[in-house]
Amino acid sequence: MAGRNSELKPPPVHVASSMAPFDLCLGIWVISGLGIILYILRQRITRSKLPLPPGPRKLPLVGNLFDVPSKYEWETYMAWSRKFKSDIIHLSLAGTSVIVLCSAEVTDALLEKRSSIYSDRPTLPMLGDLMGWDFHLALMKYGNKWRTHRRLLSEGLDVVESKSFRPKQLAAAHGLLLRLLHTPDSFMDHIRQMMSEIIISVAYGIDVLPANDPLISLVEEGVKTVDEAGIPGMFLVDWFPALKHVPDWFPGAGFKRKAKEWRKLSQAIRDVPFSDAKRHIASGTASHSFTAKNLQTLSDSADAYFQEDAVKATAASMYSAGTDTTVSGITTFFLAMLANAEAQRKAQMEIDAVLGAGHLPDFQDEETLPYVSALVKEVLRWRSVTPIAVPHFLAAEDEYRGYRLPAGSLVIGNAWGILHDEVMYPDPDAFNPERFLLEGKPNPNVRDPQAAFGFGRRICPGRHLATSSLWIAVVSILAVYDISKTVPEDGEPIEPQHQYSSALVSAPLPFKCSIKPRSQAAAALLESMANQDHYSLGR
Repeated sequence: MAGRNSELKPPPVHVASSMAPFDLCLGIWVISGLGIILYILRQRITRSKLPLPPGPRKLPLVGNLFDVPSKYEWETYMAWSRKFKSDIIHLSLAGTSVIVLCSAEVTDALLEKRSSIYSDRPTLPMLGDLMGWDFHLALMKYGNKWRTHRRLLSEGLDVVESKSFRPKQLAAAHGLLLRLLHTPDSFMDHIRQMMSEIIISVAYGIDVLPANDPLISLVEEGVKTVDEAGIPGMFLVDWFPALKHVPDWFPGAGFKRKAKEWRKLSQAIRDVPFSDAKRHIASGTASHSFTAKNLQTLSDSADAYFQEDAVKATAASMYSAGTDTTVSGITTFFLAMLANAEAQRKAQMEIDAVLGAGHLPDFQDEETLPYVSALVKEVLRWRSVTPIAVPHFLAAEDEYRGYRLPAGSLVIGNAWGILHDEVMYPDPDAFNPERFLLEGKPNPNVRDPQAAFGFGRRICPGRHLATSSLWIAVVSILAVYDISKTVPEDGEPIEPQHQYSSALVSAPLPFKCSIKPRSQAAAALLESMANQDHYSLGR
């Protein structure tokens, strides 16, 4: 037995020699692991000791809750940036960390180059949970579902695909010209009609009625509610999410009752035009559209998130976001012409030199009209349509320029401040298209007003369609109309107030102006259009 037992025991030397490499590797891994843990802890401790970016003094508990104005906060953010001599500002709103970015340099560094942690959206209880806008791409949380919806819109509205919709845009612009001829005082309504014709046709392949179309009224009412609720802090429930569980009848719960009514609009915007589009597709009467194209490709997709509901939601995102923004831009163009008659004259001289008499511009003329294109850029810069847009959400702790940027912060790109940067755009309050030109050609040294469309991975996917719609409207109007201040019987011109709404989409408040054909030839050209089907001219 003793011999057998001794035979079963391997020589000690072999045990020691075979275990030594394992023990050594284990030791290395343990030491490395401890080193990594200590490094991470040290980094966290070091980072936690870093200062927050500058900003106004914070009060206990409420922080800067009473410092942020309820209106035109983008102007206050810009003023703070100048006061604290910093293009990155920190606020605390009742415990919520808010980071405001006020220069192209800092938005490029964070929202573009570090987009992996800056592309999420904060949870907005009022808009998303209560009002039902959580289907909208602009409000959707960052993830695979968002990527699918974003891809659908990006592919459906990219530079190449957007060009396929140009006949729709041109026809709508011609319709705008005719309406301005007969009822120029209703120019704001006519602009909305034009953009609704474009967006509803592009998204759903539906031709809207020439007046009082219910699809136009629906989106107009729905977007008004988004504008009211979309500014962070407009409702306390956005800062104190637990309030969304308060019963509707509870004192002070008026926001719940509002949200209940407003939710009906968001659901109708998502469902009604999509159902109409499906009926047109089934009957074979649908034209080329985003919805028709994507419903046809559903069965060929391996993407689990690419379902009919995704097509419905992304079409609704296009429908609800694509109208108000460009309507605001075209209306701002009218204000700009009242503020700078010389810019109008120069643009018209360029158009006349290129087109000659008896013709309206087309998209093919864009490259030969650099001043008009510069004017369109200046419209986007001068009065930003979305001065701060929807906030981003910082998913992880970050450090920038020696400042600590806390995880969970709302990150606001102040487009207004960026587009009114005095270094990048000297005399920023003046309307000056020449700032984008150098010897009559586009100036590559001046940054395009890209900030008007958002930042990073959250930049507006419909910006190509929006820009081309704005361009064709502007050049078509300038070709045949003069825009000037209204002069009543007493002979004193009415000065526009240049007042804008304080909302997610900032738009000019109603104002008066005179819109008249430039000449008898222009009037005759417009009248000839009225005798042609679908406002089509041909060249």
